[in-house]
Amino acid sequence: MQARSYPLGVHPSRSGDGSANVAVYAPGVAELELVYQRPGGSWRRHRLRGHNHGIHYDTVPPPLRSSPGTGSGSQPAEHDVCAAMPEGTRYGFEQSSPGAKRTPNPERQQIMLDPYGRGLTRLSPPAGVGNPGPDAYGGTYVSEIVAQDHEWQDHDRPSIAWRDTIIYEAHVKGLTMLHPDLPEELRGTYAGLAHPVILGYLQELGITAIELLPIHAHLDEPHLTRNGLSNYWGYNTLSFFAPHHGYATRAAQESGPTAVLNEFKRAVEALHGAGIQVFLDVVYNHTAEGGSEEPAYCWRGLGDRQYYRHDTHGNYVDVTGCGNSVNFADAQVVRMALDSLRYWVTECHIDGFRFDLAPELGRDENHHFTRNHPFFVAVATDPVLQGVRMISEPWDVGAGGWQTGRFPTGWADWNDTYRDTVRDFWLSGQRTMARGGGGGNAGRLAGVISGSADMFAPEGRTTLASVNFVTAHDGFTMYDLTAYDGKHNQANLENNADGTNDNHSWNHGEEGVSDTVGRRSARAKTVRNMMATLLLSQGIPMLTAGDELLRTQGGNNNAYCQDNRISWVDWQLTPWRRSMLKTTKRLIAVRKAFLAGQPSHFPARPEDVLLHWYGPAGLPMTPQLWQTDGSRVVQVVLGSCGGELVGTFVINGSNEPVTVTLPGLEELHTQAKCATGYPVTRGVYQLVLATDSELNEKVDVEFTSGDACRIPAQSIAMFSLA
Repeated sequence: MQARSYPLGVHPSRSGDGSANVAVYAPGVAELELVYQRPGGSWRRHRLRGHNHGIHYDTVPPPLRSSPGTGSGSQPAEHDVCAAMPEGTRYGFEQSSPGAKRTPNPERQQIMLDPYGRGLTRLSPPAGVGNPGPDAYGGTYVSEIVAQDHEWQDHDRPSIAWRDTIIYEAHVKGLTMLHPDLPEELRGTYAGLAHPVILGYLQELGITAIELLPIHAHLDEPHLTRNGLSNYWGYNTLSFFAPHHGYATRAAQESGPTAVLNEFKRAVEALHGAGIQVFLDVVYNHTAEGGSEEPAYCWRGLGDRQYYRHDTHGNYVDVTGCGNSVNFADAQVVRMALDSLRYWVTECHIDGFRFDLAPELGRDENHHFTRNHPFFVAVATDPVLQGVRMISEPWDVGAGGWQTGRFPTGWADWNDTYRDTVRDFWLSGQRTMARGGGGGNAGRLAGVISGSADMFAPEGRTTLASVNFVTAHDGFTMYDLTAYDGKHNQANLENNADGTNDNHSWNHGEEGVSDTVGRRSARAKTVRNMMATLLLSQGIPMLTAGDELLRTQGGNNNAYCQDNRISWVDWQLTPWRRSMLKTTKRLIAVRKAFLAGQPSHFPARPEDVLLHWYGPAGLPMTPQLWQTDGSRVVQVVLGSCGGELVGTFVINGSNEPVTVTLPGLEELHTQAKCATGYPVTRGVYQLVLATDSELNEKVDVEFTSGDACRIPAQSIAMFSLA
């Protein structure tokens, strides 16, 4: 029953005698006590007698009547539970006080949570709050022991090449809450995510990975609780190891944290069975403890100076805008994040992570970002994390916080330059032309369609490092970009002062809902143009759930606190939405077909990528065309050396139909310089898809290279080239 300072958290002792080994990093506390309650028992306290470099540890003996080598009755020790602290044991920590005789009542007094706690339970809601929500700020919480007893069946987990990945960013509740074919008790839950109706939809859509907004246990901010709102997005972590109980079915919630965890695991398993990988959006940059004036729940009470960033005067350094910043200059904090990642990979079979405000994780003891930070080095060398996708949100709000393109090799970055450039071309440019201007040119758009090499190549990274997106959870939906010039966030009760004013949007001449058929048609075509651009670009595309259904938030571009129909996906298929869904499915299928015809290394070897640009006349683009304001018509031929297929798409970003000459066969061969030979082509173009409805009716019509083809205004036409 020898106590050990590792692993951190609560685990069965190696002796197999039913005792529990407890270890917690609490460098700000001289003496620490475990406060715990076995199922059906009373609260006890146990002083952690070991102390080693800020880690307090000890063993907790089993009850006298327990049998050695067992967990809680029928639970074997390999399920990570033991008789001393069986499944369902509630616990936390408190600083030892000389002469203290009473055991604290955690329902009335918040004890410190276990930073490694796998389960989380609220014992009491906040006092003095009318109708507090389940995550309202100010309640009391305890950690709870869970059993790792799920028998996994996903032995053939999907292994999808990164270049073939299509990410679908979704919220567990928002995706499933309004689906009419889901049983009511499953709506808004992990179990709803695993239902055949949702799985079938995702499969038919064609995405390969679902990226879930935070499912780590989280808490509402104080101002939201005061306003009767909640943190819907979940970017306010209260535990880096426990799944959020609010996304479980009522039955699982009533059964306790183990049932909640197992319901989440079954959802992952079901998605894997459908061929879909699961990525988690994770928030290690700050915690729900907020600013220094707020009370402690966990880390602040265990070691405020070590867990959070401070300046030389002892003040918080806040590079997140959330009141605190987790201190990744401390080795044990880095260890905590790594242990959390490993836990979700090994115990929950997660395939990848998107890191919120990721530069914060790479800031050193002087709060400067470095791509060689020990956290990044540890991730790259950790055997458990090999092959797991690492995606950065490459900005925070501190000095030097914009780091797109500068993360280490092996990481992919959300490409905000891509986002703004696509919006500028299809939205801001149209607005400028509507006011008599030229609307800019296609030069910047060509750069991001090509994979933003100017941003990633200097650090030795390829186009596969770019996660391309036009929208995400944060900001306007794709449809709202076409319907609102300004944000409409009044429902957030912050006087419309929250959310960005830099939206790069255009309402097509009327703010909000329009009854004009022509305007609605133009908006829908602009959405199709942005979706087509996204799915035809080099890099990894990320769609936001509901954009394929023309989802609207009524102009709210910061719906983080709207747990209602503003944020939930509306599944009613009007003719407009049905058409958009059909287009999105077709675009994804075209992308997959193109990639299937390329060598396995495509596009990781830039020298083998064929990406050639032509003007309307079918001749290579000239510097003058690239630089001329109003030059918004361009053709691109794409493929690879040794590839089987070559395709082309024509972008007409002008306000008039344009007759283009499709590049001739001789011109194509002149442009292509492949050591391994150019893909054989007969020079026959076949229309595959058009974002203009009338032209799209001519799908499968063939053109010969050098033929003229009329491309409608503000549209994209895609051709296969045989």
